[in-house]
Amino acid sequence: MSFDELLKDLQGQKTIQEDPNHISLEKLFNEKFMGKHSRSASFDEFMEKGNFQAKTREEISNILEELLDRHVARETDFKDWKSMLDAANKEYASKG
Repeated sequence: MSFDELLKDLQGQKTIQEDPNHISLEKLFNEKFMGKHSRSASFDEFMEKGNFQAKTREEISNILEELLDRHVARETDFKDWKSMLDAANKEYASKG
């Protein structure tokens, strides 16, 4: 490890590999994924169709699960949000 790398690491500026639990929703539910599995061209469009105002995982966790599951079942080829999220994680990981 070079001095510069050590310094960056100590300053907390070292490049961190993406944690699968913290991948942005835009990357996870990219246009290719949404086009393949839903009636929406993008994740934003999908959320707008359900009248949801969520852009982050934290905001999504505040949505009543039953409402989100119904929207996923109606607009995608998944039965619920967890199935959709799991599939997106698997597809994203396989690209890695």
